[in-house]
Amino acid sequence: SKAEAAEKLAKGKILWQVSVSDDKSKFANNQASLSPETMAVLDELAGRVKAYGKAVFLEIEGHTDNNGSEAYNLQLGENRAAAVRSYLSQKGGIPLHAMNTISYGESQSVADNASRDGRAQNRRVVIKVLE
Repeated sequence: SKAEAAEKLAKGKILWQVSVSDDKSKFANNQASLSPETMAVLDELAGRVKAYGKAVFLEIEGHTDNNGSEAYNLQLGENRAAAVRSYLSQKGGIPLHAMNTISYGESQSVADNASRDGRAQNRRVVIKVLE
């Protein structure tokens, strides 16, 4: 059902997207906790969303590297997306009903999982701001 909801949302117009995956804010291996650098990125995003002046919807995608089982990685991706959603709600003032989370686990790699750097790039959260 989450995948169906995400598909519906994807049909909306994407205004912009933020990826929490640069060198300073990547998720550590097997972790869903947010670093201070990640929190700064999310604070900036929340400010931009509030300044936009129209109601928007945030689709928060959790991604992982390929270490661990597929089921484990789906859960870890969900935990990462949920951590971002919680932070944006509690600290950023974004209403919970304006955000949805989905985990893609290891299924949408952006880099080669054979290298340490590639796995680090795959541990990320992508936030799509939709109109």
